[in-house]
Amino acid sequence: MYAIYGEKIVTLQSDMRKQTLFLAVSLALSASAAQPNDSLDGRYYRLFAPLTFYHNVANKALVLDSESAGKDPVTDAIDAALMKIYMKRPDLVNSTESDLKATGTILENVDKPIENQVEFVEEVAQPMILDIPQDIPDTVMVQKPRFWTYKADGFLQFMQNYVSGNWYKGGESNYSMLGSLTVEANYDNKNKWKWDNKLELKLGFLRSRTDSLHKVKSNEDLIRLTSKVGLHASHRWYYTLQLQAYTQFTPGYKSNDPKVYSDFFSPFNLNLGLGMDYKVESKNKRLTGTINFSPVAINYRYVGRLALATSYGLDEGKHSMVEFGPNMTADLVWKFNDVVMWKSRFYAFTTFKRAEIEWENTFELRVSKYITANLFLFPRFDDTSKYDDDFGYWQFKEFSSLGFAYTF
Repeated sequence: MYAIYGEKIVTLQSDMRKQTLFLAVSLALSASAAQPNDSLDGRYYRLFAPLTFYHNVANKALVLDSESAGKDPVTDAIDAALMKIYMKRPDLVNSTESDLKATGTILENVDKPIENQVEFVEEVAQPMILDIPQDIPDTVMVQKPRFWTYKADGFLQFMQNYVSGNWYKGGESNYSMLGSLTVEANYDNKNKWKWDNKLELKLGFLRSRTDSLHKVKSNEDLIRLTSKVGLHASHRWYYTLQLQAYTQFTPGYKSNDPKVYSDFFSPFNLNLGLGMDYKVESKNKRLTGTINFSPVAINYRYVGRLALATSYGLDEGKHSMVEFGPNMTADLVWKFNDVVMWKSRFYAFTTFKRAEIEWENTFELRVSKYITANLFLFPRFDDTSKYDDDFGYWQFKEFSSLGFAYTF
């Protein structure tokens, strides 16, 4: 805090007692304003020293005809200010004049200003030079940014399985074992481009006592590759070119039925779409994933077994067909908490003559670090398949399982 009067500047500390003396300084400066002086005046000392009860201050105020009164207006103003503090804030007084005399002599009359003796140097001596080592390493280590990230998780589980009678790959309700492996390799240069790749492998086997034709047959069989190249458009939007391809490992049977309902590359589907991709981040980043819409998409279907061609919408005697139409996919993961998680995949393609819709839902309950329980729900619509009296063109698959899981 600064009190300024004319050319005199008095610095006050932020202490409460010093703030109380601000008025006293102003009065004293007013009294000496007629005689400005650039030097420090020792008469102000009592205002800034620890507050002390001085006898002459009380004597000047209480005696009617004091000999010291009226001789020095500055001293009178300072004495009046101190007396005012004695009367209103006696708690601020730290000591008395008698205490000071016991410790040493007191300057009775400080009338002459105290001048500071300052010596000016004409030339500064040569500055000290630090002893800096001459051999400074000039090698710069540049760390290459990591554009690629990798992730994989797998599980081996036992399950109770339900499959509708018209499921397009065959199968039956049973108790079985399932193994799954998902590998991801994603590129992101943190600027414009990203390239996401995911390979999903699932294979499950069962042995049914009611099946006299097949000792072992598959009940879950999938090879699926999803690859997506994106160019950043704005915020969370990307221009994308997406490829999806999927088939299976082994032949698919139904119980006590020698017919093969599906096989490796029977069918094989490849979908290539050009569109937009939206990056999802919600629920404090617990809900993440992508939603892709391709208004222009090509769907190629190949069936190696000619006997199965008509079961998958192909003309009799033909191995393949090409279709055009819009395509929509969504891959989402919602971590409700550290224990429960929902994984969802949605796929829809239509040529406006036929439609194919798939919605995979996996609810995962993490029992421990390596043990998980899964509930899998998979409704599917395909109007190229044979019409069923109970389900129509709808198909449904469900299983629950408990087993070992590991993420790396």
